Parts: sequence; C-alpha cells; structure tokens
Amino acid sequence: MRAMVLNSTQSVLRETILPEPQPGPGEILVRVEACAVCRTDLHVVDGDLPHPRLPLIPGHEIVGRVAGVGKDSHRFAVGDRVGIPWMGRTCGVCQFCKAGMENLCDKPEFTGYTRDGGYAECTIADERFCVRIPEIYSSAEAAPLLCAGLIGFRSLVKTGSAQRLGIYGFGAAAHLVTQVAVYQGREVFAFTRPRDEEGRKFARSLGATWAGSSDERPPVALDAAIIFAPAGELVPRALGAVGKGGIVVCGGIHMTDIPQFPYRLLWGERTVCSVANLTRSDAEQFMDLAPKVPVRTHIEIFQLREANEALDRLRGGMLRGAAVLVASTGKAGGASE
Repeated sequence: MRAMVLNSTQSVLRETILPEPQPGPGEILVRVEACAVCRTDLHVVDGDLPHPRLPLIPGHEIVGRVAGVGKDSHRFAVGDRVGIPWMGRTCGVCQFCKAGMENLCDKPEFTGYTRDGGYAECTIADERFCVRIPEIYSSAEAAPLLCAGLIGFRSLVKTGSAQRLGIYGFGAAAHLVTQVAVYQGREVFAFTRPRDEEGRKFARSLGATWAGSSDERPPVALDAAIIFAPAGELVPRALGAVGKGGIVVCGGIHMTDIPQFPYRLLWGERTVCSVANLTRSDAEQFMDLAPKVPVRTHIEIFQLREANEALDRLRGGMLRGAAVLVASTGKAGGASE
C-alpha cells in the first residue's frame, strides 16, 4: 500500500510503499477513502508534541470501508463505513477509565501519533473506538467531523448554557462549532487573524453575529469563549472579553505559553479550562447531532501524495475550512459548501 511516512520530526513526509497491515484481535482493517488534515498532525510533524512513534503514518480523521476483521471482532462487517478518530485505544483499568473519563486515560494510544494513522491507503483500528458515519455525508465531507467536529463539540459542551459565545481561531473546528452553536440558538462572536477579512466574511456566512480581529474587544461581554488557535496570548484576551462567571475553554492539544496577566481578568469567578482528547460517547453524540443541524463541512481536497502541500497550507493559515487527503476523489466525494 502507499503511505505518507514521517521518519523524523521537523521533516517532510515521504511517499512509501509498505505491506498492507493485518488486523489483530479486536481490530479491523480499513481501506481509507478520506483523511482530513488536522492541526494536531502539524504539531506531530513539527515536533511540538513529544515522543511520537517513528516512523509514523500521521492522520486521525479517517473515513473508510472495513476490508477485514481480526479475531473476536464482531462490531462491524466487511463493507461497513466507519470513522477512526484521535483516541485509538485506552487501558480500561486506570482510575480515569473506570470513572468514565477515558479521554484522560493513563496509558492511551492515539491514532496518527502513537499508532499509525490514515495518510495511507489502508490502516487498522481498534473496533471499539470506531464510529459509524451518517449516510448524508460523503467520506471526504465526513472526515473533518472526526476531530475538528468532535473536539469542537466537546469544547462547546464545556461552555454549558452560554448564550454569547466567542470563538478564537476560525479554522476547521471553529467553522463546524459555529454551525452547531447557531443551531442551538446561541450568538457567535468570531475572532480571526488581524488581516483576515475573508475569514470574517466566512464566519458571518455561517451565522456569526459579529466577526472581528483577535486583538479587538467584542461589542458586548461574552458568556464563554473557545480558543482553537494554539496561541497562549489569546487566553488573557479571552478572559478580558468574558463577563463574570464566564469560562474560557482551550480546545487545542498544544498551545504556546500563556503570558502573565493581572488577577482582575480572572476575578469574578471566571474559569479557564482545557479540553483533552475525546470519549466514545462524544463521538456517538456528535454523529447523531451533526445530520440534524445539519453540519456542513467546507473542504479542500488533496491527493494522498500532496500531504506535505496540505500541511504547508494549514501551517500558513491558507485554508478556508479543512484539507482532506484522498487516494481517489471518485471514492471520497466532493466538497460540501
């Protein structure tokens, strides 16, 4: 099979021919139809996340068809379409797993980080951590839902009943979360890079009440804010934008250091929290909700061999929505606009 392989961090991926992997007990073999490119992939490739398994096939927003099943694998049949997310496996026995917080597992495995992912024609996955894909989506349309959608959804849930919601960093996750928030009757205030007028237009087209630069203050105090951009300096800005009792949710796996800020920004029972990974329940809930909104993904399709170009586009902030890698555009389907 063809795969795009990372041999060392801070280097380009190499197109490589590898043997087709074989599923073990409880695993399935999936023929990949589409794999979205996530900012977490960029953090893995650039070395921001420590100790990836090397050599590594990145990618954790995977949609494909079951091509084989391992011993004691009964959840899916050959031909079923499944999604494979970031959370690849948990230990099931640590205090967090037993408490229903498997996203905080002490010994987790992560797709495209500590186990091979979807920048390839085939991959294997623990069937317990796969999710069925709603039929209204093509495989390319569905791929960004597997992380941008799931992490965005978990971040949104953390904001509780917040009515006025700020979103900092208007990329793949933000454009999906905005649609859900508007569907729920919330007001969305979008914050983009200072010179990104196109991004602000995009946010307004999705129903945002207001869109401005990340260095601006919103016209009203917010109830909550979600930060998707990996920029620690946004935390004090977001705290300054939320009112008393507000919450700032950091939705990324990696962020630059948060600068020192005055206590008055935190006072008034404001809260700062992070979102770590996701649970199987998150995946099931979001895949049930997404078709009802309906959440529409905005994607740019790249061939598998163009993975480095897609990563460069993401690194430079030159994507509107999400990049999706496909082995063949005919199988994966086109963009949803």
